[in-house]
Formats: sequence, structure tokens, C-alpha cells
Amino acid sequence: MKLADIKKLKVAELRSKLTELGLDCRGLKADLVDRLWHASQSGQTPEQEKPPDDNSSTPSGPTEPAEVLVSQSESSSPPELDCAAAPCEVDRGREFTNTATQTEPEPGPLAAVPPGSGAETVCRVNEKQLGLSGGSASEETDRGRAFYEFKEEIRYKRCKSPQPPQGKGEEEELDEDKVRLDPYGCHLHFKVSSDGSCGEPRFWDRFPLLWSGCKLSHGVRQGRVGFEVRLERKLTNLEPEALQAKQAYGLRVGWSGGESSLLLGEDELSFAYDSRGKKVSGGNEEEYGEPLSEGDIIGCYASFSTDGAVELFFHKNGRLLGRAFALSASALRAQVLVPHVLCQNCSVRLLLDPIAPWWYPGPPGFTSLAALAAGQRERVTAAPTSKAQCEVVMMVGLPGSGKSFWAQTLMKQHPEKKYRLLGTEELLSCMLNGGQSDSRLQQASQCLTDLIKVAAETPGNYILDQCNILFSARRHKLQLFAGFRRKVVVVFPPADEWKRRLLQHRMTDGVHIPQTALLKLQVSCSFPELQPDLMEELEYVELLQEQAQILLKEYKQEAHRLLPPVIKPDKKPKSYKKRRHFQWPPNRKQWTAVHGWADPRSNLQSWSQQPRHWPPPYQQENYDYSRNVGYSGYQSYS
Repeated sequence: MKLADIKKLKVAELRSKLTELGLDCRGLKADLVDRLWHASQSGQTPEQEKPPDDNSSTPSGPTEPAEVLVSQSESSSPPELDCAAAPCEVDRGREFTNTATQTEPEPGPLAAVPPGSGAETVCRVNEKQLGLSGGSASEETDRGRAFYEFKEEIRYKRCKSPQPPQGKGEEEELDEDKVRLDPYGCHLHFKVSSDGSCGEPRFWDRFPLLWSGCKLSHGVRQGRVGFEVRLERKLTNLEPEALQAKQAYGLRVGWSGGESSLLLGEDELSFAYDSRGKKVSGGNEEEYGEPLSEGDIIGCYASFSTDGAVELFFHKNGRLLGRAFALSASALRAQVLVPHVLCQNCSVRLLLDPIAPWWYPGPPGFTSLAALAAGQRERVTAAPTSKAQCEVVMMVGLPGSGKSFWAQTLMKQHPEKKYRLLGTEELLSCMLNGGQSDSRLQQASQCLTDLIKVAAETPGNYILDQCNILFSARRHKLQLFAGFRRKVVVVFPPADEWKRRLLQHRMTDGVHIPQTALLKLQVSCSFPELQPDLMEELEYVELLQEQAQILLKEYKQEAHRLLPPVIKPDKKPKSYKKRRHFQWPPNRKQWTAVHGWADPRSNLQSWSQQPRHWPPPYQQENYDYSRNVGYSGYQSYS
């Protein structure tokens, strides 16, 4: 689609096409045009959709992939990385110019910039023109993880400090014996109703690519147990034709092990019936059953034998679909089986009333999980009672330094804490349907900003796996988690080791960070200092704090030397056309003197008795006035 054709579209049409592509439809028309143009350039247009390039997708792995920062593709405006001051609102519309190379003044002794370096503010540098991208033409049109992460960090630059919640006490304690959707055993982007029987994705309208999972609070190890789930409604703004073509909704129901991830059907001990009429386990899909629609009710049943083996089968609207999975006792690994749901743009309701009858009668001999005696079911996780018992760990470091690897190692070393990893890679793994890599990264980074606010209000242990190199971003996030035990971990390896890790990311994952992007991130980076009002613990990994500060200073000096000077555009004075202004009405004396109108407070006088003033007091605004001629045209007027 040509740029000229896109500019001819109306705002409503632009928003409709962006919604079909799964992109944000907020902002001014110029932003919408630019967003749709970049989407068409990356390989997918509203008229003709192309499958995403596997080589350009962002892979996930045990270590943090190197983030990529590149300039925009060619458009009506020059592709440039803008360093203008970022807006202060975090919750407002999500579209900004490319602010991935913005910098901010640093606190402390590192705030000083060497004089004459020409890099007091690094902004508006076109990587394509500089020839420093170091990649192919396809790489220049892609945007990596760090671009969107840093773009979100910039939003905190001028934000007001978060205020403590008013009128809120400690979190309400849940009944440990009640079977319900577990608000602490679900994704933060899954919203559980107050009674615990209903749930839906929290941000379905803005981030439609996300799948949101939730487990029940109790599981079973024996007996013949079942539960029922109803597909309440589909949550989407798309038309039915586009909805069917893009598979913009989905539902999985079934069972998973107590230690399995929240992505039902993606782990080995995770067994699901998919709404497309398939059974899924370990990421493998097989044809099974029938597709689901609104109002359909799925029954999930587990039959344990005396030796510990189990058979899983499902029914749809009371009709048995046959056995789906059969597991031996050794395959279960002594884990408890937990009811599990996974939703994309749809809401669900579970029958969890212990005295209510089945929606559809189940097979003979099966008992509802909610109706089991307390000794026959097992509580999966213990919910924290207060924020004081919880911990938040904030990672700080440049792209590719090893933050994600360190965070995952911490989670393995302390499984009892059940950390929730809040990072872009975690959210990307929740987008099972794929899609454009650029759109997925954008949605993931934006959703992460909102999830951090939700996490600050939900007791639990969290790890913030982001760069967090800006002081303003760190301060705002740590203030959100007031009441938690806050720990900041700085991962800053030696220079040679950092280069080796970046090269390893490029060789294994195919992700390359442009040189200009790395230089600008080094200029923007600042290290935290121990502040009792913001954190309780500060830890430096790899290098000690003094060594890291010295190395960062060298990075900054080298970056200032290599980056080009700021080119300020010439400001042309605006040409104002002088407008003629007419005073109306003139004061009473002028009317009296010129036109013979008497003051209302005096008697009417004749025209011959009034003094005549030439020229009139308002001659400079009379349209008959001429600088050369003057008022000669009025000389005969007597």
C-alpha cells in the first residue's frame, strides 16, 4: 500500500485497519498514518497479509537476547531517532516518536558531560545516513526489544511520583478451603471476579495477542473428579469475518501439573482441549472433538486408578468426546493435577458451587471438584497475606549484559518464593498465535508497563527484568512498590565479556544491536545509589560498584567521541501579515467632534458649533489613509 493512499484514508478507516493488524489505534492522524505505513513496509498490509518472517522474529531463550535499536523505515518524514522530551503520562495513548535514544540528566557526579563533546543532548540522529547500523536493509526496518523497552522507560521521565493508595488496608484474606480461580496462581493480565468463578484477560482491548492463564486453587491426586467451564462470550472489536480469519480469540481448558507453567498445553504435564477442536499437550496439537462457540460448556474429567495412573477426557454440551490423554503414575512425577483455563479475548465461567447441580450431567461416578471433601483435594499455593512478606527485585544493566540469565538463576535457586518474572520475553511467550515481530514487541513492552502497576497492588514476589538504566524509571517503579522489600541488582560485566555475550547473542539468536544504538544507550545509562527511601538492598554483579562506575564513565566518553554532534535546524522567523484593526466604537468625544453626535448628557448641538479635528484621532486605522497623499481627498469637505 502506497503512502499517498494511506494519507487519503480517514481517521476511522485508519483505526479500523490498525485494529485488524493488532496494532494500537490511538493517537493523531499523523501517528496513525505513520504506524500503518511501517506495518505495510514490514510485510503485512490490510489488503494483503504475508506470513511473518521466521528470521526476523524475536527468539526466546534462557538468556536475555540482545535488544535491537534501529531507525524508522522511509516515510514522509525523515527516519530519525528523536530525543525530544517525553510526555509525563504513563497511562495515556501509547504512540510517540522514536524516543529510543533519548537521554536524561543523571544524578550524582556522572551528570557532568565533557565540555565540547557536542553530546550534551543526543538527539535526532539518522542511523541510516550515518551508516552505523551495521546491518542489512531488512534490519534497518526492524525494531528490537530494547527500542520498545527504552521507549517505555522514557515515559517516566516527567511523571509525578506515585501517591500511596488512599483508604486501602491490607489485602483481604481468602478462604483457604473454597475452590475458586486462584488470583495468585494466574497471569497478572488475567482478571478474576470477586467470587472466583469468572475470569477474562485484563487488557484484551489493547493487547489482543496475549493469552492469559489461570489455575484453580485446589487440585486432586485420586478419585474420579470433574469440573465444567462455559465460554461466556468473545471479547473483540473486530467484525465476524475478520474475527474468523485472524483467529482473534481462543480458549483452552483442561488439567496441568502443580509445577507447570500457566500456558496450558505448552508443557509436558499440561493437557488441554482447544476451542479449535484439538487436544494440546507439550505444544503438540492433534485433532479432537469439535470447535467451540459462545455458550458452549466443556466438561473436564480425570479418572485415577488405584496404581496412580490417570485418564483424561472431555465432553461438550453433555456429549462425551472420548478419552483424550492417558498417563502412568511415573509420568505424573508425584505432582497434583490442577484444573486450568487459558483465554485469549474471551471470558469464562466455572461451576464452582458445591451444592449446585451439573450444567450437563457428567459420566456416572464422577464428583465435582468443588463438592469434594476438604481432605480429598489439595491446596496448590499459599497466598501471601501482606506486602511486607513480599519482595521485588529490579534488574539494571545494558542490553545483553546477562540480566535475564541472572534472574532465571535466582528463580531456580529459590523455588519456594515463586517469583513472577516481569519481562518482555515472558509476555512474548504468551503470544501463542505469533504475528508481526514488531507488533508483538510493541504490545509486550506496553503491556509490561501496565503489569508493573498491577503487580504493585498484588502481593507476591516479582523480578523486573528490564534495562532500567534511567534514574527516573527506577525511582518511579520502586516508589510503586512501597511496602515491599525492594532489592536492586546491577549486572555490569567487564568490557571484553560484554562484547563476547553480544557476539554470542548475534551468533546463536541472530539478533544484532546497531552500534549507534549501543552508544546512545551507554550515554543514557546511570547506576543507582543506595537510598533507604527507595530500596532496602543494592547489589552489584560481575563488577564492584567502583569498577563499574569507572568503566561506565569510559563508555560515556567513548560514546560522546563517536557520536556525531547535534545538528540544530535553522529557525526561520515566522512572517506575520500586519492586520488592520479598527477601534469600535470610538469614544464619545470623538463621535461628538467628528460626526456631530452630542454627548447624551449634554444638549444636542448643531454641526457648525462643533470643533473639527483634522486628521481624526483614529486616522492611522482609516482604510482611506495614504502615506503619500494623506487626507487630501477630504480637503473639500467642509
